[in-house]
Amino acid sequence: MWFMKFKIIPLLCIFILFGCQKNDIDVFNGKDTSLEKLKGQWVVVNYWADWCAPCIKELPELFEFAKENNDVLVYVFNFDELDAEDLAPVAKRFNLKLPSLISHPREIWGIETPPAVPATFFINPEGVVVESLFRPQTKDSLNSILASIK
Repeated sequence: MWFMKFKIIPLLCIFILFGCQKNDIDVFNGKDTSLEKLKGQWVVVNYWADWCAPCIKELPELFEFAKENNDVLVYVFNFDELDAEDLAPVAKRFNLKLPSLISHPREIWGIETPPAVPATFFINPEGVVVESLFRPQTKDSLNSILASIK
């Protein structure tokens, strides 16, 4: 009987450890994730704002880019740092189809808030920002950049 206790305790500890691993990246309109889960994947992060006309024009281009590149995770981040409650009506108003980071990219990849929007960052599978763009992009320009850095 005492032998069973010694088997159960380590198994219980393993269960607790794995059960407590949390998703530390909050995402609106998508699944919460963690930096560990993002390792090994290309990621694109786009800063946008609802008051920025070029940003609004760019959102469908980003969505089309994401649809064409299933191996790239595309996230948007609201320049005004809206929480999920405040972001919900804005996302609905602009038909935002992309997952939106609630966690600040600074906390994830060290990307500081750019001085202006739109701004787009390409992050390689090692988690390093390899391209920073500070002008509106199209699906084609994003595809060209991705091809050149992969």
